[in-house]
Amino acid sequence: MAIKQKELGIYIHIPFCVSKCIYCDFLSMPMGDKTREAYTNALCKEIRDFSDRRKEEYIVKSVFFGGGTPSILEIPLMEEIFKEIKNGFTFTDNCEITIECNPGTVDFDKLCFYRRMGVNRLSFGLQSVNDDELKSLGRIHSFSDFINSYELAVKAGFDNINVDLMSALPGQTVDSWKRTLNKVTLLRPAHISAYSLIVEEGTVLVDRISNGEITNLPDEDAEREIYRVTEQILSRNGYHRYEISNYARDWECVHNKIYWQGGDYIGFGLGASSLIARKRFSNIRNIAEYIENPLCEKEEETKLTTEDEMAEFMYLGLRMTEGISFDDFRIKFGRHIMNVYGDIINKYVYYGFMELTDKGVRLTDVGIDVSNTIFSEFMP
Repeated sequence: MAIKQKELGIYIHIPFCVSKCIYCDFLSMPMGDKTREAYTNALCKEIRDFSDRRKEEYIVKSVFFGGGTPSILEIPLMEEIFKEIKNGFTFTDNCEITIECNPGTVDFDKLCFYRRMGVNRLSFGLQSVNDDELKSLGRIHSFSDFINSYELAVKAGFDNINVDLMSALPGQTVDSWKRTLNKVTLLRPAHISAYSLIVEEGTVLVDRISNGEITNLPDEDAEREIYRVTEQILSRNGYHRYEISNYARDWECVHNKIYWQGGDYIGFGLGASSLIARKRFSNIRNIAEYIENPLCEKEEETKLTTEDEMAEFMYLGLRMTEGISFDDFRIKFGRHIMNVYGDIINKYVYYGFMELTDKGVRLTDVGIDVSNTIFSEFMP
């Protein structure tokens, strides 16, 4: 009897970028042609090793090229990666394949190549339609660069396009954020991700705030208003919020839902994280060492306990606006959710931050406003 294959998400990290934005704490850096070629060879070796050992166990439902800026990788190198993936894995009929792109880093030939390789979803990192705000972040593109790249993508046949937007930027006002939302919705992308800027330690942004070079971040009142008008404007334009920061007009993001719903995923490439069979691990973060030996011992390898899994199921699942199903929790863990987390849930239901439905539990609109506090209650 054939073994039923489990569904798997694949993340492929392309750590190269033209230049690093001031807020970025991702594992990314500008690198020359020789390093990009050597990295691609190492990446293909890692993919091949995993597929040779585990491909019979899994059927792939999503592939996500993230970075860095995957779209700066040359076509011949990207083709090698695609060949390795296609030779090594079985895909579902409707497998979602996404490439992150920065405006100005794609042309029509590259986009047509992506289509031939089976890419059916693009994610453009726009952040803002206001060029002064883009400049303040150290972005390498203008809004007109984005429009040109977006129109080329549509011409190449892409209809599932995400646009990443970022609020709470230096100098941003509620009105300038509304302008961003209104201009982007006119393009009718299938999906919009609207995140707030996070000030991360070790970034240029922190240094500039510390030395007084940046003093014009929006205050808390402006951030709350920005958050409120985001759902208001996007909802009015036909986008439903299915996760705290993600809105879909047509297609929700299959790959991200694997993370939020506790599915298995494998990460290939520098520093990439994985969750396979209750085991969490990540790759080394030194690019020279990775190129030398992409099969070296994984870092931060942790076998998740049932308590760990339940906690993650809660604080990731509650990011989804549909919330968590009683049946899904019981099937996965053999227990009723209220017997495990009843005290926490009842407390936040009492305060109006959570609500019980016939099928499960979810955050209310006001609960989303304080979601980080709620999530922390489920940490083991």
